[in-house]
Amino acid sequence: MRVGVLALQGDVEEHEWAFRKAAEELGVSVRVVRVKRAAELKGLDALAIPGGESTTIGLLAARAGLLDALRDAILGGLPTLGTCAGAILMAKDVRDAAVGETRQPLLGVMDIAVVRNAFGRQRESFEIDLNLEGVGTLRAVFIRAPAIVRVWGGARPLAVLKHAELGEIYAAAAQRHMIATAFHPELSTPLVHRHLLALARGRA
Repeated sequence: MRVGVLALQGDVEEHEWAFRKAAEELGVSVRVVRVKRAAELKGLDALAIPGGESTTIGLLAARAGLLDALRDAILGGLPTLGTCAGAILMAKDVRDAAVGETRQPLLGVMDIAVVRNAFGRQRESFEIDLNLEGVGTLRAVFIRAPAIVRVWGGARPLAVLKHAELGEIYAAAAQRHMIATAFHPELSTPLVHRHLLALARGRA
């Protein structure tokens, strides 16, 4: 299998580790490539969009001519995982907890609404045990995390959390071949990446 990690900014190496570990657990061969240009999307079986700064990643993708190519590839059926900033980029509706509307570049491929920085700044980072429906139980690492506040259309929530101000929110959501997580699974376990590879194998 050939899998990619969008490598414009963010925790790229952690996703590479998670893919390799997931492939080892599944007993499949995997080649992990860093995606920085549209041509590098060709032939991928799965893709991860990492955490980092969602506005920066979006602007760099637009500048590199990658934004439309990414959108087309994902909408074309490429199994894709977006974590933290990646989840923000995949959402159709995004606002910031402090400044409101962001007007940032988005892929807009998932029927989810996301609030950036929903849990505060870096010092408010936390970890919890979380069960993702259809995926399993894992240690979820939230770092300057967004919150998925609404799902509609083809999207469905995978894990529910209570937020002091926002009420019931979702830590993760899925839509067909796409998964978005508000947390960083790549920092604790290959479980979500293993699920993505299994999706990709089912497509083949």
